[in-house]
Amino acid sequence: MALMIETRYEHIVLDEQGVPLIAGTNTKVIEIVLDKIAYGWSAEEIHSQHPYLSLGQIHSALAYYWDHQLALDTDMQLRFEAVEKLQKAAAPTPFQKKLREQGLL
Repeated sequence: MALMIETRYEHIVLDEQGVPLIAGTNTKVIEIVLDKIAYGWSAEEIHSQHPYLSLGQIHSALAYYWDHQLALDTDMQLRFEAVEKLQKAAAPTPFQKKLREQGLL
């Protein structure tokens, strides 16, 4: 079992790389935050999309984010940039080629 470090947040632990997770799950705090940011979901709406999480877990994840916003926003930006770099370096798939040929991409 991977080493988990407890935090001051009842439902949040840090994995070996320092990534905050919801305790007892493999759900990252930033996944919950992205649901909030991307869709504007309330904690209740996030709960309906992730019924395996309690409202307490969701609220703890959001509280952790607000208390560590700069670090988590920086992490999300770095991840986004890494994905963009990989996408630019990857050869187009046959499906992408077909869409380009049809002027749909």
